[in-house]
Amino acid sequence: MKRIYLDYAATTPVDPRVAKATASFLSEKFGNTMSLHFFGQEAKIVLEESRQTVADLIGAKPNEIIFTSSATESNNTALKGVAVANKNKGNHIIISSIEHHCIVESAKWLEKNGFEITKIPVDKFGKINPEDIKNAITEKTILVSAIHASNEIGTIQDIAEIGKICRERKVYFHTDASQSFGKIAIDVKKMNIDLLTASSHKIYGPKGAGLLYIREGIKLTPLLHGGGQENGLRSSTINVSAIVGFAKAVEIYKKEAKRENQKLIKLRDKLIKGLLKIKGCELNGHPKDRLANNVNVRFNFVEGESIVIQLDMHGIACSTGSACSSATLEPSHVLLAIGLRPEEAHGSLRISLGRFTAEKDINYLLKVLPKIIKKIRAISPFKSLENKF
Repeated sequence: MKRIYLDYAATTPVDPRVAKATASFLSEKFGNTMSLHFFGQEAKIVLEESRQTVADLIGAKPNEIIFTSSATESNNTALKGVAVANKNKGNHIIISSIEHHCIVESAKWLEKNGFEITKIPVDKFGKINPEDIKNAITEKTILVSAIHASNEIGTIQDIAEIGKICRERKVYFHTDASQSFGKIAIDVKKMNIDLLTASSHKIYGPKGAGLLYIREGIKLTPLLHGGGQENGLRSSTINVSAIVGFAKAVEIYKKEAKRENQKLIKLRDKLIKGLLKIKGCELNGHPKDRLANNVNVRFNFVEGESIVIQLDMHGIACSTGSACSSATLEPSHVLLAIGLRPEEAHGSLRISLGRFTAEKDINYLLKVLPKIIKKIRAISPFKSLENKF
Protein backbone atom coordinates (compact mmCIF):
# COMPACT_ATOMS: atom_id res chain seq x y z
CA MET A 1 0.00 0.00 0.00
CA LYS A 2 1.27 3.45 -0.88
CA ARG A 3 1.54 5.75 2.15
CA ILE A 4 0.62 9.44 1.89
CA TYR A 5 1.86 11.73 4.64
CA LEU A 6 -0.40 14.71 5.39
CA ASP A 7 0.67 15.53 8.94
CA TYR A 8 3.49 18.01 8.30
CA ALA A 9 2.37 20.20 11.22
CA ALA A 10 3.30 17.34 13.57
CA THR A 11 6.75 16.81 12.09
CA THR A 12 8.44 16.86 8.71
CA PRO A 13 10.73 14.34 7.04
CA VAL A 14 14.35 15.41 6.93
CA ASP A 15 15.09 16.86 3.51
CA PRO A 16 17.69 14.65 1.74
CA ARG A 17 19.90 17.72 1.30
CA VAL A 18 19.77 18.30 5.05
CA ALA A 19 20.61 14.67 5.78
CA LYS A 20 23.62 14.91 3.49
CA ALA A 21 24.83 18.08 5.22
CA THR A 22 24.63 16.51 8.69
CA ALA A 23 26.19 13.11 7.89
CA SER A 24 29.83 14.02 8.48
CA PHE A 25 29.02 15.60 11.85
CA LEU A 26 27.84 12.25 13.18
CA SER A 27 31.07 10.38 12.55
CA GLU A 28 33.93 12.57 11.31
CA LYS A 29 33.42 16.11 12.66
CA PHE A 30 32.20 14.95 16.04
CA GLY A 31 34.08 17.33 18.35
CA ASN A 32 32.72 18.93 21.51
CA THR A 33 32.40 22.69 20.95
CA MET A 34 33.88 23.38 24.40
CA SER A 35 37.13 21.54 23.61
CA LEU A 36 40.24 23.57 22.79
CA HIS A 37 41.76 21.12 20.32
CA PHE A 38 41.22 20.90 16.56
CA PHE A 39 38.10 18.73 16.72
CA GLY A 40 36.41 21.02 19.24
CA GLN A 41 37.26 24.20 17.38
CA GLU A 42 36.13 22.69 14.09
CA ALA A 43 32.73 22.03 15.66
CA LYS A 44 32.70 25.50 17.28
CA ILE A 45 33.23 27.24 13.93
CA VAL A 46 30.35 25.34 12.32
CA LEU A 47 28.13 26.07 15.32
CA GLU A 48 28.68 29.81 14.97
CA GLU A 49 28.15 29.70 11.21
CA SER A 50 24.83 27.96 11.83
CA ARG A 51 23.89 30.56 14.42
CA GLN A 52 24.55 33.32 11.87
CA THR A 53 22.38 31.55 9.28
CA VAL A 54 19.30 31.23 11.49
CA ALA A 55 19.77 34.73 12.95
CA ASP A 56 19.83 36.27 9.46
CA LEU A 57 16.47 34.69 8.62
CA ILE A 58 14.66 36.71 11.31
CA GLY A 59 16.80 39.85 11.33
CA ALA A 60 18.53 39.02 14.62
CA LYS A 61 22.13 39.26 15.78
CA PRO A 62 23.95 35.93 16.19
CA ASN A 63 24.53 36.59 19.90
CA GLU A 64 20.74 36.86 20.35
CA ILE A 65 20.22 33.21 19.36
CA ILE A 66 20.59 30.27 21.72
CA PHE A 67 20.12 26.70 20.52
CA THR A 68 17.95 24.31 22.52
CA SER A 69 16.73 20.75 22.08
CA SER A 70 13.19 21.67 21.02
CA ALA A 71 10.47 24.30 20.83
CA THR A 72 9.09 22.95 24.10
CA GLU A 73 12.37 23.70 25.84
CA SER A 74 12.55 27.13 24.21
CA ASN A 75 9.01 28.01 25.31
CA ASN A 76 9.64 26.80 28.86
CA THR A 77 12.87 28.81 28.96
CA ALA A 78 11.16 31.94 27.66
CA LEU A 79 8.25 31.94 30.09
CA LYS A 80 9.93 30.61 33.22
CA GLY A 81 13.24 32.31 32.50
CA VAL A 82 11.74 35.78 32.05
CA ALA A 83 9.32 35.33 34.94
CA VAL A 84 11.95 34.31 37.48
CA ALA A 85 14.54 36.86 36.32
CA ASN A 86 12.07 39.75 36.39
CA LYS A 87 9.84 38.92 39.36
CA ASN A 88 11.04 42.06 41.12
CA LYS A 89 9.27 44.05 38.37
CA GLY A 90 5.96 42.20 38.54
CA ASN A 91 4.22 38.85 38.61
CA HIS A 92 1.64 39.12 35.82
CA ILE A 93 1.90 37.19 32.54
CA ILE A 94 -0.52 37.23 29.61
CA ILE A 95 -1.01 34.36 27.15
CA SER A 96 -3.69 33.61 24.57
CA SER A 97 -6.32 30.89 24.93
CA ILE A 98 -4.97 28.98 21.91
CA GLU A 99 -1.34 28.51 22.87
CA HIS A 100 0.52 25.21 22.46
CA HIS A 101 0.36 22.91 25.48
CA CYS A 102 3.95 23.68 26.49
CA ILE A 103 3.02 27.36 26.95
CA VAL A 104 -0.20 26.48 28.76
CA GLU A 105 1.54 24.06 31.12
CA SER A 106 4.42 26.47 31.75
CA ALA A 107 1.86 29.14 32.66
CA LYS A 108 0.14 26.71 35.05
CA TRP A 109 3.49 25.99 36.71
CA LEU A 110 4.14 29.70 37.13
CA GLU A 111 0.66 30.20 38.55
CA LYS A 112 1.37 27.56 41.19
CA ASN A 113 4.54 29.47 42.03
CA GLY A 114 2.98 32.85 42.72
CA PHE A 115 2.50 34.38 39.28
CA GLU A 116 -0.80 35.70 37.96
CA ILE A 117 -1.85 34.43 34.52
CA THR A 118 -4.38 36.08 32.20
CA LYS A 119 -5.69 34.19 29.15
CA ILE A 120 -6.81 36.36 26.26
CA PRO A 121 -9.83 35.03 24.30
CA VAL A 122 -9.97 34.68 20.52
CA ASP A 123 -12.79 35.13 18.02
CA LYS A 124 -14.50 32.32 16.08
CA PHE A 125 -11.61 32.24 13.61
CA GLY A 126 -8.96 31.99 16.34
CA LYS A 127 -7.86 35.63 16.01
CA ILE A 128 -6.55 37.61 18.97
CA ASN A 129 -7.77 41.20 19.21
CA PRO A 130 -4.62 43.19 20.07
CA GLU A 131 -6.79 45.66 21.99
CA ASP A 132 -7.69 42.85 24.42
CA ILE A 133 -4.00 42.46 25.20
CA LYS A 134 -3.60 46.21 25.57
CA ASN A 135 -6.49 46.32 28.04
CA ALA A 136 -5.17 43.31 30.00
CA ILE A 137 -1.72 44.82 30.65
CA THR A 138 -1.28 46.18 34.17
CA GLU A 139 1.62 47.77 36.04
CA LYS A 140 2.53 44.26 37.22
CA THR A 141 2.68 42.71 33.72
CA ILE A 142 6.16 41.53 32.73
CA LEU A 143 5.49 39.29 29.71
CA VAL A 144 3.00 38.64 26.92
CA SER A 145 3.22 35.37 24.95
CA ALA A 146 1.13 34.94 21.80
CA ILE A 147 1.50 32.18 19.25
CA HIS A 148 2.32 33.45 15.75
CA ALA A 149 0.41 30.76 13.84
CA SER A 150 -1.75 28.09 15.44
CA ASN A 151 -0.40 24.56 15.26
CA GLU A 152 -3.97 23.28 15.08
CA ILE A 153 -6.13 25.63 13.03
CA GLY A 154 -3.38 27.54 11.20
CA THR A 155 -4.68 31.03 12.02
CA ILE A 156 -1.99 33.71 11.80
CA GLN A 157 -1.88 36.49 14.40
CA ASP A 158 -0.95 40.14 13.92
CA ILE A 159 2.14 39.83 16.07
CA ALA A 160 3.59 43.09 14.77
CA GLU A 161 0.68 44.98 16.30
CA ILE A 162 0.87 42.97 19.53
CA GLY A 163 4.61 43.61 19.65
CA LYS A 164 4.06 47.34 19.16
CA ILE A 165 1.62 47.45 22.08
CA CYS A 166 4.01 45.55 24.33
CA ARG A 167 6.96 47.79 23.42
CA GLU A 168 4.88 50.92 24.14
CA ARG A 169 3.86 49.52 27.53
CA LYS A 170 7.40 48.33 28.30
CA VAL A 171 6.33 44.69 28.56
CA TYR A 172 8.37 41.83 27.07
CA PHE A 173 6.78 40.06 24.10
CA HIS A 174 7.38 36.40 23.26
CA THR A 175 5.95 34.55 20.29
CA ASP A 176 5.93 30.83 19.60
CA ALA A 177 6.84 30.73 15.91
CA SER A 178 7.26 26.95 15.70
CA GLN A 179 4.73 26.68 12.87
CA SER A 180 5.48 29.97 11.12
CA PHE A 181 9.29 29.98 11.14
CA GLY A 182 10.41 28.93 7.68
CA LYS A 183 6.92 29.54 6.26
CA ILE A 184 6.24 33.24 6.89
CA ALA A 185 8.68 36.17 6.71
CA ILE A 186 9.65 37.32 10.22
CA ASP A 187 11.67 40.38 11.24
CA VAL A 188 12.11 40.50 15.01
CA LYS A 189 13.13 44.17 15.00
CA LYS A 190 10.30 45.47 12.82
CA MET A 191 7.77 43.31 14.67
CA ASN A 192 9.01 44.37 18.13
CA ILE A 193 9.59 40.77 19.19
CA ASP A 194 11.67 40.29 22.34
CA LEU A 195 11.73 36.50 22.41
CA LEU A 196 10.91 33.98 19.68
CA THR A 197 10.75 30.19 19.57
CA ALA A 198 11.44 28.01 16.53
CA SER A 199 12.03 24.33 15.81
CA SER A 200 14.16 22.41 13.32
CA HIS A 201 11.90 19.42 12.73
CA LYS A 202 9.03 21.61 11.54
CA ILE A 203 11.06 22.82 8.53
CA TYR A 204 12.60 19.54 7.26
CA GLY A 205 15.51 19.60 9.69
CA PRO A 206 16.38 16.91 12.25
CA LYS A 207 14.68 16.49 15.60
CA GLY A 208 16.66 17.56 18.64
CA ALA A 209 17.29 21.18 17.69
CA GLY A 210 15.31 24.31 18.47
CA LEU A 211 16.17 27.93 19.04
CA LEU A 212 15.22 30.81 21.26
CA TYR A 213 15.79 34.37 20.11
CA ILE A 214 16.41 36.63 23.11
CA ARG A 215 16.69 40.34 22.35
CA GLU A 216 19.97 41.76 23.56
CA GLY A 217 19.69 43.09 27.09
CA ILE A 218 16.83 40.91 28.31
CA LYS A 219 17.39 39.17 31.63
CA LEU A 220 16.56 35.48 31.66
CA THR A 221 17.16 32.75 34.24
CA PRO A 222 18.31 29.46 32.63
CA LEU A 223 16.43 26.20 33.11
CA LEU A 224 19.60 24.10 32.87
CA HIS A 225 22.78 24.62 34.87
CA GLY A 226 26.13 23.05 34.12
CA GLY A 227 28.96 23.83 31.71
CA GLY A 228 27.69 27.27 30.75
CA GLN A 229 27.14 26.66 27.04
CA GLU A 230 25.10 29.14 24.98
CA ASN A 231 26.27 32.17 26.95
CA GLY A 232 25.37 30.43 30.18
CA LEU A 233 21.70 30.24 29.21
CA ARG A 234 21.52 26.60 28.15
CA SER A 235 24.10 24.24 29.65
CA SER A 236 24.51 20.93 27.81
CA THR A 237 26.82 19.43 25.21
CA ILE A 238 25.90 21.05 21.90
CA ASN A 239 24.08 18.84 19.38
CA VAL A 240 26.17 20.04 16.45
CA SER A 241 24.81 17.65 13.81
CA ALA A 242 21.18 18.64 14.51
CA ILE A 243 22.05 22.34 14.52
CA VAL A 244 23.93 22.03 11.22
CA GLY A 245 20.81 20.36 9.81
CA PHE A 246 18.64 23.16 11.20
CA ALA A 247 20.81 25.77 9.46
CA LYS A 248 20.79 23.82 6.18
CA ALA A 249 16.98 23.65 6.33
CA VAL A 250 16.92 27.43 6.74
CA GLU A 251 19.22 27.88 3.73
CA ILE A 252 16.87 25.77 1.61
CA TYR A 253 13.88 27.80 2.79
CA LYS A 254 15.54 31.06 1.76
CA LYS A 255 15.98 29.77 -1.78
CA GLU A 256 12.68 27.94 -2.25
CA ALA A 257 10.12 29.62 0.02
CA LYS A 258 8.24 31.62 -2.61
CA ARG A 259 7.77 28.71 -5.00
CA GLU A 260 6.91 26.27 -2.23
CA ASN A 261 4.31 28.55 -0.63
CA GLN A 262 2.62 29.15 -3.99
CA LYS A 263 2.37 25.40 -4.52
CA LEU A 264 1.01 24.80 -1.00
CA ILE A 265 -1.60 27.54 -1.23
CA LYS A 266 -2.88 26.08 -4.49
CA LEU A 267 -3.12 22.57 -2.99
CA ARG A 268 -4.60 23.87 0.28
CA ASP A 269 -7.34 25.84 -1.47
CA LYS A 270 -8.20 22.92 -3.73
CA LEU A 271 -8.45 20.64 -0.69
CA ILE A 272 -10.64 23.05 1.27
CA LYS A 273 -12.96 23.52 -1.70
CA GLY A 274 -13.29 19.77 -2.12
CA LEU A 275 -13.82 19.06 1.58
CA LEU A 276 -16.56 21.67 1.96
CA LYS A 277 -18.59 19.77 -0.65
CA ILE A 278 -18.95 16.92 1.85
CA LYS A 279 -22.22 17.19 3.77
CA GLY A 280 -21.76 18.53 7.28
CA CYS A 281 -18.19 19.74 6.76
CA GLU A 282 -17.10 23.17 8.03
CA LEU A 283 -13.75 24.96 8.11
CA ASN A 284 -11.99 25.69 11.41
CA GLY A 285 -9.72 28.72 11.59
CA HIS A 286 -9.48 31.85 9.50
CA PRO A 287 -10.50 31.49 5.84
CA LYS A 288 -7.65 33.73 4.61
CA ASP A 289 -5.16 34.51 7.40
CA ARG A 290 -3.94 30.95 7.77
CA LEU A 291 -0.78 28.98 7.09
CA ALA A 292 -0.28 27.93 3.49
CA ASN A 293 -0.12 24.26 4.46
CA ASN A 294 -2.91 24.05 7.06
CA VAL A 295 -6.41 22.67 6.62
CA ASN A 296 -8.56 22.04 9.69
CA VAL A 297 -12.18 20.99 9.22
CA ARG A 298 -14.94 19.46 11.29
CA PHE A 299 -17.52 16.89 10.30
CA ASN A 300 -20.81 16.96 12.15
CA PHE A 301 -21.72 13.78 14.06
CA VAL A 302 -18.40 12.05 13.39
CA GLU A 303 -15.50 11.21 15.73
CA GLY A 304 -12.20 12.64 14.49
CA GLU A 305 -10.23 9.68 15.85
CA SER A 306 -12.36 7.32 13.77
CA ILE A 307 -11.62 9.36 10.64
CA VAL A 308 -7.87 9.24 11.35
CA ILE A 309 -7.94 5.47 11.82
CA GLN A 310 -9.97 4.87 8.68
CA LEU A 311 -7.74 7.17 6.63
CA ASP A 312 -4.68 5.35 7.94
CA MET A 313 -6.20 2.09 6.72
CA HIS A 314 -6.34 3.73 3.28
CA GLY A 315 -2.70 4.77 3.54
CA ILE A 316 -3.27 8.43 4.48
CA ALA A 317 -1.70 9.95 7.60
CA CYS A 318 -3.23 13.04 9.24
CA SER A 319 -4.40 13.97 12.73
CA THR A 320 -7.20 15.34 14.87
CA GLY A 321 -5.07 18.17 16.24
CA SER A 322 -1.78 18.71 18.03
CA ALA A 323 0.39 15.59 17.81
CA CYS A 324 1.89 16.48 21.19
CA SER A 325 -1.42 15.74 22.91
CA SER A 326 -3.11 13.29 20.54
CA ALA A 327 -3.17 10.57 23.19
CA THR A 328 -5.71 12.43 25.30
CA LEU A 329 -9.45 12.01 24.73
CA GLU A 330 -10.18 15.55 25.90
CA PRO A 331 -11.46 17.93 23.21
CA SER A 332 -8.87 20.40 21.92
CA HIS A 333 -8.65 23.55 24.05
CA VAL A 334 -7.95 25.48 20.85
CA LEU A 335 -11.20 24.34 19.21
CA LEU A 336 -13.17 25.01 22.38
CA ALA A 337 -11.61 28.50 22.51
CA ILE A 338 -13.03 29.35 19.06
CA GLY A 339 -16.49 28.43 20.32
CA LEU A 340 -16.98 24.85 19.18
CA ARG A 341 -19.05 22.48 21.27
CA PRO A 342 -17.14 19.43 22.58
CA GLU A 343 -18.79 17.10 20.06
CA GLU A 344 -17.84 19.49 17.23
CA ALA A 345 -14.25 19.64 18.47
CA HIS A 346 -14.15 15.83 18.59
CA GLY A 347 -15.21 15.75 14.93
CA SER A 348 -12.32 17.84 13.71
CA LEU A 349 -9.54 16.76 11.38
CA ARG A 350 -6.20 18.50 10.75
CA ILE A 351 -4.62 17.94 7.35
CA SER A 352 -1.25 19.61 6.91
CA LEU A 353 0.57 19.64 3.60
CA GLY A 354 4.25 19.87 2.87
CA ARG A 355 7.20 19.97 0.52
CA PHE A 356 6.61 16.46 -0.80
CA THR A 357 2.81 16.64 -1.13
CA ALA A 358 1.58 16.15 -4.70
CA GLU A 359 -1.74 17.05 -6.28
CA LYS A 360 -2.48 13.37 -6.79
CA ASP A 361 -2.30 12.94 -3.00
CA ILE A 362 -5.04 15.55 -2.58
CA ASN A 363 -7.11 13.90 -5.30
CA TYR A 364 -6.85 10.53 -3.57
CA LEU A 365 -7.86 11.99 -0.21
CA LEU A 366 -10.89 13.70 -1.73
CA LYS A 367 -11.84 10.40 -3.36
CA VAL A 368 -11.78 8.21 -0.24
CA LEU A 369 -12.78 10.64 2.52
CA PRO A 370 -16.48 11.16 1.57
CA LYS A 371 -17.03 7.39 1.72
CA ILE A 372 -15.31 7.20 5.10
CA ILE A 373 -17.41 10.03 6.53
CA LYS A 374 -20.62 8.44 5.28
CA LYS A 375 -19.65 5.09 6.78
CA ILE A 376 -18.70 6.49 10.20
CA ARG A 377 -21.65 8.88 10.39
CA ALA A 378 -24.10 6.01 9.89
CA ILE A 379 -22.96 4.39 13.14
CA SER A 380 -21.91 7.49 15.08
CA PRO A 381 -23.25 7.92 18.65
CA PHE A 382 -23.39 11.66 17.92
CA LYS A 383 -26.00 11.08 15.18
CA SER A 384 -28.74 11.27 17.82
CA LEU A 385 -27.78 14.93 18.43
CA GLU A 386 -28.56 15.95 14.84
CA ASN A 387 -32.03 17.29 15.53
CA LYS A 388 -31.01 19.16 18.69
CA PHE A 389 -28.92 21.79 16.95
